[in-house]
Amino acid sequence: MESKRTALPPKNALIVLVVSAAVTLVLPHIPGVRYLAWPLMLLSTLAHELGHGIAAAVSGGDFMRFEMHADGSGVAFTSTHGRLQSAFTSAGGLVGPAFTSMFLFAAARKERLARIALGGLAVLLGLALVLVVRNLFGFFFVLVLVGLLGAIVRYGNDWWARFTLVFIAVNLAVSVFTRGDYLFTDTANTANGVMPSDVAQMSNALLLPYWFWGALCGLISLAALAAGLWFYLRGEKRRALPASSL
Repeated sequence: MESKRTALPPKNALIVLVVSAAVTLVLPHIPGVRYLAWPLMLLSTLAHELGHGIAAAVSGGDFMRFEMHADGSGVAFTSTHGRLQSAFTSAGGLVGPAFTSMFLFAAARKERLARIALGGLAVLLGLALVLVVRNLFGFFFVLVLVGLLGAIVRYGNDWWARFTLVFIAVNLAVSVFTRGDYLFTDTANTANGVMPSDVAQMSNALLLPYWFWGALCGLISLAALAAGLWFYLRGEKRRALPASSL
């Protein structure tokens, strides 16, 4: 009989996703190791603030410096021109974790590509370390992160590279929900003091209430996460074994 072609997820992709999600969700609830969830929270702050800076840079503004603090707060200092650019820069931080997660999921689809992407991520964070990170805590956090990613690229195999990318992607995806209340507040409490929230700044620039922009950024984030998971788990056509005939 003629063999059939079936659509299957990439090899080991589902296992890596399930393990990453299980570790991410269980870790904060295990006594004695809850502190390990702290750097994962800082990862979402890093993606958020770099999202502001990158949005400012690609829209014609300047990304001057970035500070991150031990309480999980951070500030990206940018220079923008005009209401649209200001709103775009504010939105960049709000959707930054989700879009980062999407790109990491897409790169983790193939183990070899995951290794290359992990090295690229280490390089990009290294450039951020040199160019824009300007406080001591942020400097050491990003430095350690770059070192860990570089060590996995250098000494780990392709499976570990994929697991690392998916683990980071899952954590950023979870942060979209666990820190989603920030989308619906008009103030932000940071180590630098109380400041207008990103959605409040979007409201000031583009009118309409801040909760409208929060809901819109939330929907965009969910769409980005869905796209990332679709890319990651998209089936590949593989030839099934021919059925035996009588």
